[in-house]
Amino acid sequence: MEFNVRRLAADAGTFLSRAVQFTEEKFGQAEKTELDAHLEMLLSRAESTKHWTEKIMKQTEVVLQPNPNVRVEEFLYEILDKKVPTRANNHEMLGQCMIDSGHEFGPGTAYGSALIKCGETEKLLGSAEKEFIHSSAINFLTPFRNFIEGDFKTILKERKLLQNKRLDLDAAKNRMKKARVADARSAAETELRIAQSEFDRQAEITRLLLEGISSTHAHHLRCLNDFVDAQAAYYAQCYQYTVNLQKQLGSFPSTFSNNNQPSGSSSASVCVPTAPPAASLPAPPPSQASPALNELRSSSGTRKARVLYDYDAASSTELSLLADEVITVSSVPGMDSDWLMGQRGNQKGKVPITYLELLN
Repeated sequence: MEFNVRRLAADAGTFLSRAVQFTEEKFGQAEKTELDAHLEMLLSRAESTKHWTEKIMKQTEVVLQPNPNVRVEEFLYEILDKKVPTRANNHEMLGQCMIDSGHEFGPGTAYGSALIKCGETEKLLGSAEKEFIHSSAINFLTPFRNFIEGDFKTILKERKLLQNKRLDLDAAKNRMKKARVADARSAAETELRIAQSEFDRQAEITRLLLEGISSTHAHHLRCLNDFVDAQAAYYAQCYQYTVNLQKQLGSFPSTFSNNNQPSGSSSASVCVPTAPPAASLPAPPPSQASPALNELRSSSGTRKARVLYDYDAASSTELSLLADEVITVSSVPGMDSDWLMGQRGNQKGKVPITYLELLN
């Protein structure tokens, strides 16, 4: 108990001595021991490394996750040491939306099939993005964060200890100057030698830690290379996915005209097969009707038919058509001989015979 009291008293005395020395230095009433230029340069480089490492980390997190709300949520899960719930990213949500709409319009239609293919590619892009983010977090952000939360905190601790030892040294120098009695001077000299020794030892420890910043830079350089490699692989993968999608979409017939294309544009126009309105096309005479059409009318079955021209439905009972798409048709008793009942996915309506080619 007595030992603890003496130790607390000594600590209080040391703290008071440092406070007095610090205050007198601020008011220019006491001399201050300056650190050597090399050590000051190392301290400055460490501060600069910490500053830019934090900025690079923050901006990288913005690139990997632009949504600030999601970043905050992930940070809270990290603090609570809980696993972040798996969620679909924007590419995956867009892909699923395209796939669902494609199935609604009908996988057998050109537009529906194209939507499904685009949706599948968007999902692949989303998966590649997740892999890139995961790789960057492990190989790039984690080492940077480890430096801020580990090595640099150790440097701060030792630098603060060096500052205290420097205050002790300067306080001892002041007491040495003020000592007049021989015994007091002898005690002051002993205290000064001890303070100088402890300061030199702490300066060396701090210097060794600060020189380790060079190793930190070398490590961060390797992490930067890993990040760039991950970026290159990610963008190359995305490029390959989109090129493959372009090839798949290129296999579809060009049936759409660009209504927004200005007249006189140098861009190549898309030729769309046109036909006169269905009402102006007479039905083929019975003697010229195809055997397939006669067979369809005489039965209650269905046939596949290829659309020859675009057709815009004139009423809700009709079905709009796109050239070159394949639909299912059937004959309905009592229906006008110029028409058949067409079906595309969940959509159903009358279609003009003259716009169709029955398939075997």
